[in-house]
Amino acid sequence: MTFPALVPSLASPFEDTYARLGEVYPTLRIRELKPGEQTPSGGGWVSAHELAGGGAALDAFLAWDSAQVLRDYGEEARPDVIASFGLHRYAWPACLLFTVPWFLRRRVPRVPIENVCLQRTLGQMTVRVTEFACLPGDPAARLPGARVVSDEEALRAELRAAVAEHIEPLLEGFGPRMRRGKRALWGMATDEVVEGLWYIGNRLGEEQRAMDELALLLPGTSKPYVGSPGFRLLTGPAGEQLPTRDRASCCLFYTLRPDDTCVTCPRTCDTARIARLLPGD
Repeated sequence: MTFPALVPSLASPFEDTYARLGEVYPTLRIRELKPGEQTPSGGGWVSAHELAGGGAALDAFLAWDSAQVLRDYGEEARPDVIASFGLHRYAWPACLLFTVPWFLRRRVPRVPIENVCLQRTLGQMTVRVTEFACLPGDPAARLPGARVVSDEEALRAELRAAVAEHIEPLLEGFGPRMRRGKRALWGMATDEVVEGLWYIGNRLGEEQRAMDELALLLPGTSKPYVGSPGFRLLTGPAGEQLPTRDRASCCLFYTLRPDDTCVTCPRTCDTARIARLLPGD
């Protein structure tokens, strides 16, 4: 892989990738904290560490989801459904903190939960990166906190480990409210990794590469993750090739609208998927 030269004005080896993510997905803005800069607090900010604690901060976080469901659907959702929605709305963008730099620059940050804060109503996250993995020959290898690994598979192992390190405490915090076992929780985490990068890859014009990279990242045997991305192609009425997959977990949206399942839900038949995936639909 050919690495871009480091731009001297960049504050870190991740600034450009997070900026690129914001360009293609403007409803999420990620800002790296500078050394010594305080993490944000108040004004709707919550740390991942607070959410993992499962106390008042998580209560307030899930109250937002509960109010949104009542406002948009005119009914209350079960507590486990609300908790599932809340975890998804944190984990989907959080996984992009790791997968997008890997996809674009072959750099994997190690970001424990103490180093991430979220302001969900503004679509903003802050992150503090002090350590990262990269490949030999990457100009970033000479920077503080860099750790060079031998090859692409070693870097994929770093990515799996970094995401698991961040997500596992969140699964423990949300899990008791979700009424799901450990395998189901990790199935949900697997889906967040896959569907987040798949979506961003599409926005970048590199959907097929994202699918290929994810297949290598999650071959189906990498614990604690559950299963492989499971991508497959459907054929439209004019021979269109339409990529899809079956989720490893259920988002439980069907409990609110039984006839309005996600396009990747195992409950959604292929005929319905094709109709929804056709251009213009």
